[in-house]
Amino acid sequence: MCPKRRAGSTPVSGTVDLIFPNLFNVMKILLIEPYYTGSHKQWADGFQRSSRHEIRILSMKGQFWKWRMHGGAITLAKEFNEIDWCPDLILATDMLDLTTFLSLTRERSHNIPTAIYFHENQLSYPWSPDDRDIKNKRDTHYGFINYSSALSADKVFFNSEFHMRSFLNELQPFLKQFPDHQELGSIDNIYNKSKVLYLGMELQRFDEHKIDNANERPLILWNHRWEYDKNPELFFSILEKLKDSGIDFSLAVLGENFNRSPSIFDQAKEDFKNNIIQWGYTESFNEYAEWLWKADILPVTSNQEFFGASVMEAIYCQIWPILPCRLTYPELISSNDNEDNFYKNEDELYSKIIRAVDNTKRDNKSNLKSIAKQFDWKYMGPIYDKLLASI
Repeated sequence: MCPKRRAGSTPVSGTVDLIFPNLFNVMKILLIEPYYTGSHKQWADGFQRSSRHEIRILSMKGQFWKWRMHGGAITLAKEFNEIDWCPDLILATDMLDLTTFLSLTRERSHNIPTAIYFHENQLSYPWSPDDRDIKNKRDTHYGFINYSSALSADKVFFNSEFHMRSFLNELQPFLKQFPDHQELGSIDNIYNKSKVLYLGMELQRFDEHKIDNANERPLILWNHRWEYDKNPELFFSILEKLKDSGIDFSLAVLGENFNRSPSIFDQAKEDFKNNIIQWGYTESFNEYAEWLWKADILPVTSNQEFFGASVMEAIYCQIWPILPCRLTYPELISSNDNEDNFYKNEDELYSKIIRAVDNTKRDNKSNLKSIAKQFDWKYMGPIYDKLLASI
């Protein structure tokens, strides 16, 4: 059990080193992830494997994301109170209601520093127009959980500069919608303890699955979630235009497929049946990695992206990306140095796909791989360790 601190007593073991941080000390870190699946799980597991610190993961199955944000903190607080282990630091993700968690564990957690890592946020994340909470005007609560959690944490990390700016910029209009006591001054509080900490990824594991790329037809890839915010309508409409123009290509559609995936995927499966060589989520990482090494072109049509893990995986595997000149992409992949990889409108997207189809064996794809490589845990692990030790 984490002992309670008595008035006038010396801080419990571990906190002295955090007040006067010795970056060579090994810390005990509790990583809390209520939505333990997909990229959230990969991030947590990757950090645990790469860190020199002792990291324990407290998690719940990655489903029912709204219920995880509402009730996950209660379940996880109960589990934490039953653990005979005292961390030096608590690192939670944005899916946790940190204020509820801390209130239910205050006898054990009141003197433990806390940090929160935002993979995404519910203030600047575009909601589906079909979501029932939008129709019933219940959509503000999830953003408020993110806001109050950021306010209560000692340090707030975002996975990109774009993400941090978008969250902080949304706070003022979000708080102004309330009738009084809007607490606009709290925005500066959050701003002053916020920092960009790019996503760490296990990219080197793709190397052992590399295969020779010898496609008869250029292979176009989709490797994102099958959700509205990735804008599959534009993706498939551009491919339809390619097909109507007589452009010959193969198509591999990967990524997680959920029960309420946009109907465009059902239509596309029929429309491109002569182009499709892979359709649907690959359960095996080996198979997923092999498809990435096989693919040639990645047209990205997303309306929302705070980092873009699937894009970085594709770039690492030397797929030629064609990216919107917005969101996080110009930050992570300099649009000034890589103009051929960015488009500003649909006409540019179409023309740059045509150009890529005509030149799928370009030599400079390896230059882009070096951009993705810097996010491998080999390089990000020490950065995480040092930042967390300094809180």
